[in-house]
Amino acid sequence: MSPTSTETAIEATNERLGSWFHGGRGTCFKLWAPKAQKAEVLLVEGNNKRPVAMEKREKGYFELWTKEAKPGTRYFYRLNNDREIPDPVSRFQPEGVHGPSEVTSPEFRWNDAGWKGIDLREMVIYEIHVGTFTDEGTFDAAIKKLPYLKDLGVNALEIMPVAQFAGKRNWGYDGVGLYAAQNSYGGPEGLKRLVNACHEHGIAAILDVVYNHMGPEGNYLSAFGPYFQSKYHTPWGDALNYDGEWSDEVRRFFLGNARQWLEDFHFDGLRLDAVHAILDTSAKSFLEELGDLKRALESKTGRKLYLIAESESNDPRLLKHPEQGGIGLDGHWADDLHHVIHTLVTGENGGYYADYGKIEQLAKIFKTGLLFDGDWSEARHRKHGRSYDGVERMRLVVCAQNHDQIGNRMMGERLSTLVSPEKLRLAAACYLLSPGLPLVFMGEEYAETAPFQYFIDHTDKNLVEAVRKGRKEEFSGFAWQGEPPDPAGEKTFKDSTLKWDSVETNPAAKSHLEYYRQLFSLSKWIRRERLFEQGNVTTETVADGNVLAVRGSQGKSEIQVFFSFSKAPQKVAVRGEPGTLEIALKSWDHFVSPTTPPSKNLAVQRSIESAQGEITVEPYSAIVLRRS
Repeated sequence: MSPTSTETAIEATNERLGSWFHGGRGTCFKLWAPKAQKAEVLLVEGNNKRPVAMEKREKGYFELWTKEAKPGTRYFYRLNNDREIPDPVSRFQPEGVHGPSEVTSPEFRWNDAGWKGIDLREMVIYEIHVGTFTDEGTFDAAIKKLPYLKDLGVNALEIMPVAQFAGKRNWGYDGVGLYAAQNSYGGPEGLKRLVNACHEHGIAAILDVVYNHMGPEGNYLSAFGPYFQSKYHTPWGDALNYDGEWSDEVRRFFLGNARQWLEDFHFDGLRLDAVHAILDTSAKSFLEELGDLKRALESKTGRKLYLIAESESNDPRLLKHPEQGGIGLDGHWADDLHHVIHTLVTGENGGYYADYGKIEQLAKIFKTGLLFDGDWSEARHRKHGRSYDGVERMRLVVCAQNHDQIGNRMMGERLSTLVSPEKLRLAAACYLLSPGLPLVFMGEEYAETAPFQYFIDHTDKNLVEAVRKGRKEEFSGFAWQGEPPDPAGEKTFKDSTLKWDSVETNPAAKSHLEYYRQLFSLSKWIRRERLFEQGNVTTETVADGNVLAVRGSQGKSEIQVFFSFSKAPQKVAVRGEPGTLEIALKSWDHFVSPTTPPSKNLAVQRSIESAQGEITVEPYSAIVLRRS
């Protein structure tokens, strides 16, 4: 009987690459270097490095078993008596990307044996950058904020990339040690503590991983083997080798990395950076193999796992099951909703925003999931996307702000500094009350005003200058004025750190926080009841096209939401029998009864007005009516 695709996927990563401690049996070093004739492990002993020869195996692998290495032992590799290089599968780089690798212990005291994960219908994702989430900028410091997130209604923490990068300051997309958790954040033990604590608080943990390129400093992969190929070009240089000669072993490297995070670190899911830049023409793509691996690990661990892609392709085949000719991922970021919301509340129309800015577009997204499903795109000068008919809308990750949309602005401004409080609340309602899976960027929930700017800490001065030049070129399509912050400056990094004091001292921040708490509850209810799924939702523009009415029903549950982009109050008609709908939320006065403390559970919310045949919607606002 031949093995299934999922069995094959997990078998391919069973033998651990890099250094792996096996207790009394010692440590096994396994290295892939197909062009090398000789490979050695250099054991670091004080100021000395003692070489130990590795045995050559098939398919370009070298192996060494030794009892002379244990957790805490530091080492380099050396090929053909040439320079010493860190392990490409190092699990800890205590001295940074250029320093020695360290053998780690696979043992950890987990407390999540009963953890089974969170359903997408219930999930609210909160995206953080570990370095700027707290003043300390560590995994352990992030743990202290979990009770706050739990109380707020967040149940999924998405962590921007933590693979080892050069220096101490970086967004994480310049990672080069993909198996090593960033040393300045707390290393692998700190990351395991954070995931363990997430599960103790009932919060899923999702890790952002980068499988489309490698960072520029400390990238030693080419010294070991053909990890890159020149037949494709990407914004970062030569593409990773997913379909050329030796690509089976390159895939094994990345599949093993995914398995490490999902199995050894107990992550509930991976967010896959820019999958449109994973260039692969294979009959069975790397992403399909990744999906097979995920399903195999689900069977092995008994936990629900998720693969969520970032993609600009608007291609539903990413989400469709392989039996339907798809890739079989669980979700993907859907930028169309963000772009429509942003242009409607800011009026910006430069760069890729040129395609957006109409209320009718918001209406279409509520009905079809995305705006571009085969239509002409003026910014792209071509047709874009295809229909998402039959795809659950809750598998599309939506937001009003995220690290890209803020940080890739020249000054890194958050929406809270670009628009009025009314428009800010309206923007939040537009995506949190949509059928999509909501993602909140750290600090958004209390209207943080600190920017989130782009920052690096490279040691190569020429590289720093190239980054500065490249950033300026990126802004050429927008009408932004002035000089961008220095990405290499420590001030740029510090300015981007959250200012948590405002949560306790600023009444407006507290009010915004309570507004988000109620939006989170409504978002979960909408998806749980499938009120805005395909076939259950209708849209209509009213009040001379200034107000969007979105209505959804399923069984005995019903919702009507009015989004007003008008400068003046507008009267709108409520459909259905008068008195059967309750006002669940008003963005301009989200404490419906100010004398009664707010409830975290909408099912036991304070006494609510009954909606009669016509209601008034305030300027730049949202109102929710429901029957449940």
